[in-house]
Order: sequence, then C-alpha cells, then structure tokens
Amino acid sequence: MTGAAKPPIDPVRWQPPPQRLLPPPDLSGSLRVIGVPGHAPEDVVVDADGTLWTGTDNGAIVRIRTGHAPEVVANTGGRPLGLAVARDGRLLICDSHRGLLRLDPATGSFETLVSEVAGRPLTFCSNVVESSDGTIFFTESTSRFHYEYYKGAVLEARPSGSLYRRGVDGTVTTLASGLRFANGVTLTADESALVVAETTACRVSKYPLTGSGIGEPVPLIEHLPGYPDNISTAPDGRIWVALVSERNAVGEWLAPRAPVVRRLLWRLPYSWLPGPTAVVWAISIDLGGTVQSQLRTADPRFALATGLVEHDGTLWLGCIGSSAVACLDL
Repeated sequence: MTGAAKPPIDPVRWQPPPQRLLPPPDLSGSLRVIGVPGHAPEDVVVDADGTLWTGTDNGAIVRIRTGHAPEVVANTGGRPLGLAVARDGRLLICDSHRGLLRLDPATGSFETLVSEVAGRPLTFCSNVVESSDGTIFFTESTSRFHYEYYKGAVLEARPSGSLYRRGVDGTVTTLASGLRFANGVTLTADESALVVAETTACRVSKYPLTGSGIGEPVPLIEHLPGYPDNISTAPDGRIWVALVSERNAVGEWLAPRAPVVRRLLWRLPYSWLPGPTAVVWAISIDLGGTVQSQLRTADPRFALATGLVEHDGTLWLGCIGSSAVACLDL
C-alpha cells in the first residue's frame, strides 16, 4: 500500500446474488510453484515460443523460459494486471495506473494505446484480448479506484465497470458500462463472441459480437460461490475461470444494509477491511455454462489465483497472494 490517503467511498445498497453449488473438484495433483522477482503476479499468458509472461505489483514484466531463471524484461512504473499476446508477438498490458499498454519484448519499450476514454483517464484497466484482425477488447473494473484500493469498489457496491473496444484505427468505443467489477475477458474460439467475468456479480457472461458492437449479454454461469477474476480460452474451446476467493460473508451481509456502516468501516486501516480468503481455485466451463473441470486446493506457497492459461497440457496460474506462479499438469 502507498502512503496516500484512501479516496472517499459513496456506498449504495445492493443485494448480492445467491450462491450455487459446484460439482466436486476433479483436478488433483501437486502444484509446481516458481518464484518470481516481485509480488502478486496477477495474470499469466504464453507466447508462440512457449514463454510465460506475468506482471507484478512493483510494475515488473517478467519472462519465464524453460531452463532459465525468471527475468524482468521491463517495468511499467504502475501496476500491470491482465495481459495478452498480440498477433505480432508484442505484449498487451492492462495497467491500473497507465491504461492499456503494448510492450515490444525485443527492446523493452512501451507504447500507450489507451490512457483515457471520452476524456476520462482509465482508473483500473483490468484485462485484454486481441482478435485475429487486430481489434482489441479490454475491461475496466471500476472507474472510481485504482488497484491499490479495490476494496473500496467492493464496499461501494456501485456498478462502475466497463467493456471497451479499440479498433485497428485506434478508435475506442464503449461496448458496455454499469458492470459489476468487470474483470477477465476472452474471445470464444471462433471469435463470434466475447466472454466477460464480473467479479462482484459472481457471473461470467457471453456477448455476441455484431457488425456494430455487441448483442445482449447471455449469462454462461451465474451465482458462483466464489469471485471470478481473469479468464482464458482453452485449446478445446472451453473457458477457464480463476476464482480468486470464496464469497466474503461480512462484505455481502453489509451490502444491502445502511451505507453509513460501510463509510465507517472504510475509516479503518485498509488491511483490516474484509478481504479474500486464501485458496487455489479454478473451473472450466463449456459455452453452455456447464462446469467441465474444477481445481480447488490450498498451498502455503501459492494463494488467491487470479489468472490462468492452458498450454501443452499444463494449467498455469497467476495470483495476488504470493510471489510466485504455479502450474498443474492436466
């Protein structure tokens, strides 16, 4: 945490969704944990060479190659969150403070693609995906808080997240607003639709792509018992969903009650506020919303999975609870 004062919150009453039961976990085995130079490697992606990339809370962009120690390639100077590998091999980076960036791994140089939308600076650029024609889709979790104060967005319970499109000509369009902590975004394998996770709404939805934008969202899976974070498309077309934590009973009890209680709670030290519970949790779903597989375990070396990608029969995981990435042979 920085030493800056917490920004004010303006809570509203909200009724969190009910919870559904998931089938028992079917994925097991020991996690292989790899330490990285920095804490909270939020997301993980794999490039065409099989190299793993992640970003940590000190701004570092880290490359992990087989047979090599993890190495810092560049630093955004902010807080890198969701990542994507572009068609040309460059790395797309959502940075909570700087917006949507593009990194040339060969030179370590950054290019700012989007820093503001309609004159407003991006506050919590969250996750990104690029289509085969170069169109970029990205989310902003909340327009009101940076990553360092994400609990403020949770306590407020205001739907202040958005989904955007950046065309190949650089034009940025708002596709959806009023989302509840918009987070992971991916394309279906045939690129006919976007899939978007809303963390505090505990749902993952599919948005059909149209010539002029997107169609009405179709929930793929709702009432999740945990909070969905980043997502990715598996080689067989399933959608992997990282569940960062179980639902927070205290926070959800407070949400429909008098906002003044949450304003008072916000005065406490940030670390005292309700937060996620340590778990390693991920599911895969088909495009009908049926859970196909589930990993749920605990590991003292790795916790709070927030990003994931399947590559060559291995599921790689990023997190915000450790200074490491992890993987599991499927």
